[in-house]
Amino acid sequence: MRFGIDIIEDEIRGWGYEILDTLLIDHTTDQNITWATDDYSDRGEGYTFFDQITKERICGENSHVIVPRILKNKEDQKTRARKMAEVFTPSWLCNQMLNDVDERLFGRPNVFNDAKGDKAKVWQASASPVFQESDKLTWKEYVTKTVMEITCGEAPFIVSRYDTVTGEFFEDVNLRVGFLDRKFRIITEQTKTKEDWIHWVKIAYKCSFGYEWQGDNLLLARQNLLLTFFDYYEAVWKELPPMDLVKEIAIIISWNIWQMDGLKYVLPNSCKPQIFEEGNMFSEPTRIEIPCEGCKKGSIYKHTGIYAKMMDWSKKEVVRAVDYLNQKDNDK
Repeated sequence: MRFGIDIIEDEIRGWGYEILDTLLIDHTTDQNITWATDDYSDRGEGYTFFDQITKERICGENSHVIVPRILKNKEDQKTRARKMAEVFTPSWLCNQMLNDVDERLFGRPNVFNDAKGDKAKVWQASASPVFQESDKLTWKEYVTKTVMEITCGEAPFIVSRYDTVTGEFFEDVNLRVGFLDRKFRIITEQTKTKEDWIHWVKIAYKCSFGYEWQGDNLLLARQNLLLTFFDYYEAVWKELPPMDLVKEIAIIISWNIWQMDGLKYVLPNSCKPQIFEEGNMFSEPTRIEIPCEGCKKGSIYKHTGIYAKMMDWSKKEVVRAVDYLNQKDNDK
């Protein structure tokens, strides 16, 4: 099965198993993710900021409503950059930054690839296997290391199916550079059976996180993570994955890639002032409006908005993202 840059939601819907529903779910509200942008409001009802993204709004006659940034017209790209500071990172820079991280982890350079050329924009995969006896960590420690892409957009640091800036599609999975791509390579080299491979791939997904404000980007990120599973499964096992397994991966993704204002840890624009009325039997009540304390004072624990939820897989518990991501602060 070959998927290009633009993933067709109608096709995912056709798989059944409620996979598209799973990719649209917001576990914080038990409803769907919202658009969290007015870029689509000219389409009318169901496309404004707080409206949920539903199958009906992106499938059928509404197919191709959501497309990757590279396929949007230039004016839309400029508008989003101006309004939301939306600037995507090219694959060569993602690769360079992740290579620097891995060099510190392994204690040697060029662990996964050797980048060459102008600004290291060209690279070739390093020789297999990746792990050497002299490395500072084991392959299982690498796979289970928790990594997060903040304000992830279409998730180019997690998986690099395509370059979000140039639109180049990386058909050869060995040339992909995201941190989940790297975990896939390790697992493929170190496991012997399909059962073992699937076991460690699930763990890799559970250790890969990201959050995003805008709902269209969030859906694209989730789709990219899911289609990456297809790509590697087919590359390694020369067959398509069973749909019940795809659904299981989709559920993990729906928890690990969630919608959130990364500065406040709440759902986008969910903070509201508190309203009180004061008065007595001799006078009209006076309306008192108290602004959100968290917004006013910059306290991440005092917001009136809806705090985003995520899954702590180590404890198998649903937790607030603000608590999970600030555990060191909470321990003080």
